[in-house]
Amino acid sequence: MIKNCMEDIVEDLLPVVLVNYEGVCTCSRCIDDIKAIALNNLQPLYAASENGRLYNKMNEMKTQFRIDVINELTKAMEKVCENPFH
Repeated sequence: MIKNCMEDIVEDLLPVVLVNYEGVCTCSRCIDDIKAIALNNLQPLYAASENGRLYNKMNEMKTQFRIDVINELTKAMEKVCENPFH
């Protein structure tokens, strides 16, 4: 099965971003919008095997990689906060 590992990475790092901001709506719609916007601005990391997933997990540990994902999550969160869809 092919998997976009970036989805898991975004899911793991979103709480890191949310804890630093007050007043962010955490309803399922807003959370899904934040994830979708961030994922649309991040390069996908597809893996077809467990080895590929492990390789992508190793990349996730790199500081610049984490900064890039957190940066996109922050921008997405700000966008959703300015214009929530509910």
